Amino acid sequence: MPSAVRASRAAQLATALTRGPTALKPRRPFAAQLRNVSTTGQVITRPRTAIFFPGQGVQKVGMLTPWLEAFPTTASEIIEEIDDIVGYKLSEVIQNGPNKELNLTVHAQPAIMATSILILRILEKEFGFKVSERVDFTLGHSLGEFAALVSGGYIAFEDSLYMVQKRAEAMSAATKRAEEEYGGEYGMVAIVTEPEYLQSLIDAIHEFVGYSSAGSKSESAEDRSPIEQVLIANVNSKNQIVLSGNIERIKTLVEHVRQFLGHDPRAVRLKSDSPFHSPIMKPAVSVMQRMLAGKSRVKGRESEDIVTFPGMVPCISNVSALPFESKADLKDLFARGCLETVRWWDSIKYLDQEEKVRRWVGIGPGKVGRNLVGKEVGMRGKDTVKGVVCGRLQIPARSKRF
Repeated sequence: MPSAVRASRAAQLATALTRGPTALKPRRPFAAQLRNVSTTGQVITRPRTAIFFPGQGVQKVGMLTPWLEAFPTTASEIIEEIDDIVGYKLSEVIQNGPNKELNLTVHAQPAIMATSILILRILEKEFGFKVSERVDFTLGHSLGEFAALVSGGYIAFEDSLYMVQKRAEAMSAATKRAEEEYGGEYGMVAIVTEPEYLQSLIDAIHEFVGYSSAGSKSESAEDRSPIEQVLIANVNSKNQIVLSGNIERIKTLVEHVRQFLGHDPRAVRLKSDSPFHSPIMKPAVSVMQRMLAGKSRVKGRESEDIVTFPGMVPCISNVSALPFESKADLKDLFARGCLETVRWWDSIKYLDQEEKVRRWVGIGPGKVGRNLVGKEVGMRGKDTVKGVVCGRLQIPARSKRF
């Protein structure tokens, strides 16, 4: 696709995001954070809007190329900043791979988060897009929560990218330690079923593994060796969950479900070299807690808390599926997110049904985030649900009219 066409589509995206202004009155205490008046004093009458960011698995060699071609100056400046923060040429791994290197947790996580923020920064600089004026909620799928907190004004990009890097290193080390001490292969498997079977599937898995959340500090989870530990890592939609842990243990669990529920869900191995959101990730929680208890790394802010609260707009927690309520709440839930189930489906339902969000903007590489959101909030009757994905400088045809 020529650079001019990419730039034109990005311009269409920016126009769509900044068009129009909704005077929906806040209905909850945290909604006082919402900006219902623009900087010029204009009452906002746009649809309630949420921006969301993807998690691990969407990485792809060359995913910076469209942005470098369409906006070379702006993109190059941000890429230089990214490489400086992480301390090595992460941009070269992203652009040149090989896939085996980019897919490693220590590269994939900072690469995805950095690319997501690069896209947001381009929208801000090239088109004047302002999250505080055009967005009512921000959220991110697992790893995407880092970008969501940056976009919402809770954590600086430099601090967030540094935390992603250190957390990824801790996760990778925890997996390697489990492999060395106990053997076996670890990873993640998506389980796809029909909506009517989802709850019975979840109940059967909880019964089989003996606990429902690693973050609950269940003794039954703590007393087991990593090779025995499996957890529902994500509840992604009305028909999909993700299991995390020892691969053989997961296979046994799936066979158990098929035998005792009389149901044959589809199992798909995911592109992950670590069992995220499983008890094996407990060391990463401690790493996150230490960093969140510290000060900012940003020049001139070294004496300030790493977290700013409140932010510009409410941010939805993966753990609670509700907006963070305080600085302490954010630090606690954000750290626990390494370990606990990602309640993505609950988060989308909350925004769709309780907060009446009708415009969904996916920012970041890949299509996974859009697909997961679309399963719950796709076009329904007379609803005016809108969706935009700007990870590839493309706007779905049905989403061009706002």
